[in-house]
Parts: sequence; structure tokens; C-alpha cells
Amino acid sequence: MSEIPTIVVMQGDQTGQELLVEALRVLDPTITNVPVQFQPFDLSLENRRATRNQVVLEAAAAMRQSGYGLKAATVTPEISGDVGSPNAILRKEVDGKVIVRTGRRIPNVRPTGGVHAPITVVRMAVDDAYGADEWREDKNGEEWAYRTEKISRRTCHAVAEYAFYHAQRTGAKVFGGPKYTVSPVYEGMLKEELDAASRRYPGVRYEPQLIDATYALLITNAGEAMVIPALNRDGDCLSDLVLQMFGSIAGSDSLLLSFDENFKVQTIMAEAPHGTAPSLQGKNLANPMAMILAGATLLNYIDTSLSQRAARAIVEGTMEAVYEGVRTFDLGGHYTTIEFTDEVIRRVRTKLEVWSVIG
Repeated sequence: MSEIPTIVVMQGDQTGQELLVEALRVLDPTITNVPVQFQPFDLSLENRRATRNQVVLEAAAAMRQSGYGLKAATVTPEISGDVGSPNAILRKEVDGKVIVRTGRRIPNVRPTGGVHAPITVVRMAVDDAYGADEWREDKNGEEWAYRTEKISRRTCHAVAEYAFYHAQRTGAKVFGGPKYTVSPVYEGMLKEELDAASRRYPGVRYEPQLIDATYALLITNAGEAMVIPALNRDGDCLSDLVLQMFGSIAGSDSLLLSFDENFKVQTIMAEAPHGTAPSLQGKNLANPMAMILAGATLLNYIDTSLSQRAARAIVEGTMEAVYEGVRTFDLGGHYTTIEFTDEVIRRVRTKLEVWSVIG
């Protein structure tokens, strides 16, 4: 990575692009005091079609070199033979192994079941039910459908290692896991790696649960910060549930991670977990919180005191603004997208200035 970190900025579609612009306003070095540079790539549907996805490959190559990426929401066309999903291409090109999504309590937003501590889902980004070989056969007049799934030891190790690392870093417990009792060979591989990781991280509380029990116990464990490791499909479903448990996904962010040979994080791509919200495009009404928080999370991975201090200021400034009534319409407020970002910027500046004085 270069001396001055480079964040690869992947522009998107509709409201996704508008919210990326707001996040970049907050990340401006004149606001954060963090010396970063931005390298933009136009991943809008129009440009992906015009370049036949070459721009996506170029963005992935730049991200592999810099280690940092911030992506806006993009449109994935449903027409067969079109450019497809840029996320799938980016995931493959940077060798992304793990997707991390964190749900957080938003001040004065009522959660489901009393949940208030953060919950992070750490799921496989590759293999499992997605990309499996599928086919159908007719036997004696009865149609049968088959699917062959696969997971690798290395991917299981990456999920387990990051789950315990993140739990140690955030003071959370590792909770849940696969249904290894009915699938000791396939799902048991992830359970073996989780058990091994628990021995490498003896200070992290570990409560293994079967996936069905994990769903059932989520609400009753609502008072503790948790990290939930999961297979690809299990994690996809869990993420949708967990983020909505907090009453809104506005306080959430999503990360794609790749690792080096020693399972240290090598590439981080941050984004908001929501889509492009075409009905809100051009109206200056969409909530930029998730995109702003994604940018803060990315800063937190840049290993300098300045960047981590700025990340903290952004998260605190965002949540304090909501607590004090600065909310967009989806959270019951009347502030516009731009006005909300303006308030976050004001608070970030104030915090960083005060902290510089008091040390």
C-alpha cells in the first residue's frame, strides 16, 4: 500500500450514487484530517455496459493494489446476457472470502425484541449454495432436483479467524454456527475451524449453537454484543434478519474482505447494505447514514491514530445527530439528505478540534 492511502471509489446508480457523494463529503481530508486520496471508477450500469465490465475489472485491480474500496449501490440487470452483478465480479477479482455486516442500535429508533448491542454476521462470500452445480433428472416418472455444493477449508478458516478477531477487537462473544449435527462432513468443516479458532483466542467468549437455535436465541441474547459466523446462505438470511432487528438498516454497514496467506485482512471494500432506491433519486430525501458509517468503518481499518480517531468522530457525530433530532424522513424527521450530512460534518469538525486540544 502507498504511503498516502488510496481509497478506490466505485461510483454507482440512482440514489446509491447520490449517497456515495455524501459519504465522500464526510471523508474529505479537510474534514477528517486524514491524508487519503480517492481514485474514482464509474460503475454505473451505463458505463458497465459501455465497457462490457472492463471498468469493474479495473476497479478491482486498483483495489487489490491499494487495499481499500468504497462502493455505491449499483443496479444489477435481470436480463440474461447483460453485464450482471458488479459485486460478483469484484468479489472474485479481489478473492473476497468473507462478508461482514453489522447491525447497530440507532438512537430513538425502536428495535425488535429489545435488542440494543451490536450484532455482526460474518459469512462466507463464496461457494456453499451460491454457484452450486444444479440439475434435474426424471426417474420412473418422478422429477428429481439435485445440487452439489462445496466449501473449502481455507474459506472456513477465514470465517472463523475473522469472527474471533472481530469479537476480540469489539468485546463481543462468538455465537452460533452451522448445523454440523446433520452435516458433520460438510457443515462440520466450519465447526472444526470455529473450535480451533476458539483455542487461538482463549479470551473470547464462545457459545456455539446450531443455526436453527441461533435464530431462536437471537432475541433472548439481545443484551450482548455478538459475532455470528455462518455459511454463505445461512449468513445471507441471518444478515437480513439481524439488520432489521434494529428497526432500520440505516445504522448498518457491509464489508467484503480478502486475506493474505496468514489470514490477515488484505483488501477491504465497504458499502451500505441497502439498494439504489430509485423512487428517491433526485429528491434529496434518502438517508445517508449507512453510507457515511461504511466510510467510517473503512477509515478504521487504515492503521493510523488519525484515521481511527476520525472514524470514531464520524460514528459518534452521526449517532449524536440522530439522538438530538436530526433525522431524515425514514426515521420520522424532516431533514434532507444534504442537511443531515452537513450536521454530521459540523459535529465531526467540532469533535476533532476539541480532541486535538485535550489530547
